[in-house]
Amino acid sequence: MKTYFVYIMASKKNGTLYIGITNDLIRRVWQHKNDIHDGFTKQYGVHRLVWYEAHRDVNEAIQREKQMKKWRRQWKINVIEEQNPDWNDLYNDLL
Repeated sequence: MKTYFVYIMASKKNGTLYIGITNDLIRRVWQHKNDIHDGFTKQYGVHRLVWYEAHRDVNEAIQREKQMKKWRRQWKINVIEEQNPDWNDLYNDLL
């Protein structure tokens, strides 16, 4: 059974935020960190994984991502700070 991740990347503490979904979190964050694809995270230097959650159902993960993208910025910050108050880069913890 696959696992799907909804995640938040940040440029810095209280910086620019990006919300995404993937089935391979390590690979996807590596791509963001290394600016593999042109786009938002490359343009704004969004390279720090600050929050993620796992889902077994792809549809649940997609719905969660869509829901979170509609949230006010402060709600996103609150979710990050509940689990990661210092906005540490969680990428190395995954390796």
